[in-house]
Amino acid sequence: MARSDEAQAFFHAVYSAAQQIPYGKVTTYAHIAYLVGTPQRPRQVGVCMKHLPHDEDAVFNSSNVPWQRVINSKGAVSPRSQPSGAANQATELQREGVEVTRTAMGEYTVDLEVYGWFPEGLTEEE
Repeated sequence: MARSDEAQAFFHAVYSAAQQIPYGKVTTYAHIAYLVGTPQRPRQVGVCMKHLPHDEDAVFNSSNVPWQRVINSKGAVSPRSQPSGAANQATELQREGVEVTRTAMGEYTVDLEVYGWFPEGLTEEE
């Protein structure tokens, strides 16, 4: 997918921020947007996660960016385009020791008070 320099920089910032989420923790699309300096763009963070490459030769890909650790501001795993997408994300979180529960409506949720990661800023890249 061809992207402008601005879009490429945004994707890079989002993926770099997501790489800092500790194992066994989650954060929100909104918090990633805040951390990269665009608090008004949480939906665009979701777009970045949706387009995370699976190709392990890509600089950022689904094996080195912990996509499963990014959820919505309600503490819910956002529905995916494929039917098993939310369940797969919940399973990945559970493998990290994150307790994922289901609501009466079948939504997967995480207690942000327990598992949330919300730093004021990012660690500088080396």
